[in-house]
Amino acid sequence: MVTSYIDWSVTSLVTTLYFVRHAHSAYSIDELNRSLSERGIEDALKVTDILKNEKIAVVLSSPYKRAIQTVQGLAAIHGLNIVIEEEFKERLLSAKPVDDFNHAIEKVWADPSFSWEGGESNLIAQKRGVRALHKVLERYEGENIAIGTHGNIMVLIMNALDNRFDFEFWRQLDMPDIYKLSFDRLKLIEVECIWG
Repeated sequence: MVTSYIDWSVTSLVTTLYFVRHAHSAYSIDELNRSLSERGIEDALKVTDILKNEKIAVVLSSPYKRAIQTVQGLAAIHGLNIVIEEEFKERLLSAKPVDDFNHAIEKVWADPSFSWEGGESNLIAQKRGVRALHKVLERYEGENIAIGTHGNIMVLIMNALDNRFDFEFWRQLDMPDIYKLSFDRLKLIEVECIWG
């Protein structure tokens, strides 16, 4: 498991992102409104506890309910509103439910330009995620930012920064997971697993 990458040559203003993969949710075909399970609600409280002393200045989230629910306690203890960032939503694998999820997800990771009907390829989803990442880094430079998001889009963003964050890395993720990424402007200088 990749847990840390550090470039000690960087000494300027650091922006810190806490990518929070949402807690466990009960499966539903309604991606937007799928809620956390009872276990997920308990784990969301742990996310709040883990990050409560990190001087979070901004809390962003995917528009999906399960991602919002995972970071809403954190936003509340800091007196912050959650800023919805559409581009941190999960990658759309297919326009309709797939028969074999494992096969479907392996295929898109094996061929980054491939997409299932109506879905996003890794390249398209990654481009969307990196666009959102750059917007956040430019808008909130020097701040500590928590982002409620999803496993695939999170790893696709991280993969664009360092290709060690790959399909096998995605497969070992938990729900929730927290990864702390530190940046000098747009340059990644450190990755640390906070929970996972």
